[in-house]
Amino acid sequence: MAHFLKKIELNGFKSFAGKTILEFPAGIVAIVGPNGSGKSNIVDAIRWLLGERDAKNLRGSKTEDLIFAGTQKRPRVGMAQASLFFENSNSFFPVDFEEVTVTREVKRNGENKYLLNKSEILLRDLIDFFAKARLGSRGLIIIGQGESDLFIKATPLERREMIEEILGLREYQLKRTDASRRLKNSKINLDKAQALIEEILPHLRSLKRQTGRWEKREAMELELKNLENTFFENKLKSIAEKQKAIDLVIKENMKSRAILDEKATEAQKKQFAIESTQPKERKDLSEIKEQTTQILEKRNLLQKELGRIEAQIEILQESFSKKPVAEKKYPVEKLLDLVKNIRKELQDSVSKTPEEFRNTISSLIKEIDKTLNSENDNGLEKLESQEDVKLKSEIENLNLQFKKLTDELQNIEQNLKTLREKELLLEKSQESFYVSFKNAINEVQLAKNKIEEWEKNNREYTLEKERLDLIKEEVIRQIEQAGRHIGEFSADLNNVNQMNESELQEIERRIFRLRGDLASIGDVDQALMKEAQETESRYEHLKVESEDLEKAVVDLTQIMNDLGEKIKTEFNASLYKINDAFNEFFGVMFGGGSAKLKVLKIENKKNDEEINDAENVENGEVDESSEDDDLEKTEIEGGIEIEVKLPRKKTGSLDMLSGGERSLIGIAALFAMISVSPPPFLVLDEVDAALDERNARRFAEMIKNFSKHTQFIVVTHNRATMEAAEILYGVTLDEDGTSKVVSMKFETAKESVV
Repeated sequence: MAHFLKKIELNGFKSFAGKTILEFPAGIVAIVGPNGSGKSNIVDAIRWLLGERDAKNLRGSKTEDLIFAGTQKRPRVGMAQASLFFENSNSFFPVDFEEVTVTREVKRNGENKYLLNKSEILLRDLIDFFAKARLGSRGLIIIGQGESDLFIKATPLERREMIEEILGLREYQLKRTDASRRLKNSKINLDKAQALIEEILPHLRSLKRQTGRWEKREAMELELKNLENTFFENKLKSIAEKQKAIDLVIKENMKSRAILDEKATEAQKKQFAIESTQPKERKDLSEIKEQTTQILEKRNLLQKELGRIEAQIEILQESFSKKPVAEKKYPVEKLLDLVKNIRKELQDSVSKTPEEFRNTISSLIKEIDKTLNSENDNGLEKLESQEDVKLKSEIENLNLQFKKLTDELQNIEQNLKTLREKELLLEKSQESFYVSFKNAINEVQLAKNKIEEWEKNNREYTLEKERLDLIKEEVIRQIEQAGRHIGEFSADLNNVNQMNESELQEIERRIFRLRGDLASIGDVDQALMKEAQETESRYEHLKVESEDLEKAVVDLTQIMNDLGEKIKTEFNASLYKINDAFNEFFGVMFGGGSAKLKVLKIENKKNDEEINDAENVENGEVDESSEDDDLEKTEIEGGIEIEVKLPRKKTGSLDMLSGGERSLIGIAALFAMISVSPPPFLVLDEVDAALDERNARRFAEMIKNFSKHTQFIVVTHNRATMEAAEILYGVTLDEDGTSKVVSMKFETAKESVV
């Protein structure tokens, strides 16, 4: 048995003043009770919860009629509330809940609230939610009291809507209706937009002619602005690079200056060291010169001594001349000549170098020794032979003096040699000192020259840097005058490609030309420009809006066509099956005869639902003739017409049939539809009231068969229907005038209920 609708809760709804719960645990639930007890109010509550908005369809005149109005024994309430609980373990509803609860509230001030699983939603969303489950407040899901022939009384279009709801096509129909509404609005808005465009366009063209040269000025100003940006940015970048190069040179010069200062300090140290050693060497040289003078003086003394010896020799010569022996005179004269030569050599040696002087002394001494030795030997022999003792003594004395003189000369020679060596060393040291001193002086001078050159370059770089700073300030000032902010330059400076000088000159020339052209154009009429801009902006907006609306019209038309085609295809396919079942159930109900549903082609104008033509289409066929654009007619769904033939009776209009016959036809059509597409549940309010006992039993048997797939909530007075039910609810009026509900099993309580 189908078990989709679990229970309903009522509180303050119509005659149910207090909280009332009816559970529906079975496939067929019958609600019984005397007339006026409030049975149909339960049906109204279900219809209201499924989204019904019209109070008249809820058997009231206004929304406030749904709220318990009060009785003599019980005051009225301020709000009506009802809830439906659905079993959703088979995911009949497209939500991830095993139970779905729909709650609706209404207050006396007309405020409504709709809740889906305790979350508030809009009524439109609630209707769409039920449509996806093939449920709705209208149609054949709920057949109210006195509506057993509802399908018979309905218009062809209403019949079609009822069938579509049973077939689950209402969801598509709602989407199509929404698309139609949006299409209508889009076309209206498109017409308005196009009308405004036609109104604006001539004025816009006139404004464009007037503002053409100013627009040109705007383009020129933009170009000028961009060129100035590029020019000044490149200038700034060039200045920055030059400044960077100058800073680098200054940095290098500072390093060079430090090196030069270090070298100058080192040279000064050398100079100081040299100058500190110079007095000692001068003193040593002075001492050597003094010693040399002393030696020379001593040499003069020796020369005098030699003169004395020479005089003695002359005396000896005179003594020898008195001797009788003639041969004695020659050696002495030779010796005298030798002494003279020695004197002369000594005098000459003053101007000679120490080495030459030493050699001369040495040779003279050797010569003197040789001569004296020879002459002494000869003289002594001759003196001895001649027995001249006195002369011999003189000669020996002379020899001793000469030897002493020779020794002194040798000492002098040695001292001169030592002094000359010292003098030579001092002269070499002095020469080295002068070379080092000169080099140090040169290094100091070179360092001074480089320092002077660095100071000169540094002054030049400093002047250049100051000049660049002035240029930079001027450039920035010009940028500010051009309306640029230095922050923008700083942000864009890194993105500027460095230009060469010729390119910058060309840009500068272009800037001057643009400034001249702008001056010739003159000032802009700002009011007119603003009007032109606003008009063009409005035109562009309307143009875009018009294009969007045109696309929306195309898209919505396509959506409507697609949905219409889907509805038509599924509807026609199901209608064949419904017709077969309808004919079968009709034969069962009436014991023969035939019945079928026909589709009418209905056309209406764009904004009118007036039926212009109706053409019968046998067996659900729809005429797919082309649209008539000239008449602005749109083919919509075809309506449904009922055609029946009763057995043993001539059938005219359906209006001529009895109430029972009309109820049977309506029930047969209902069962035909649910046999093709079983709904989750049906609510039937006394639809069996006009049936005789035989047809009532047939009705009860049919709902039993259909309860395997569809749950039935039936309000009835019919015994056969009650016997078919698994659960019975009895509704009565309490003493306080409110409805009360009692449930029972039919097998145990049918007598008391009846």
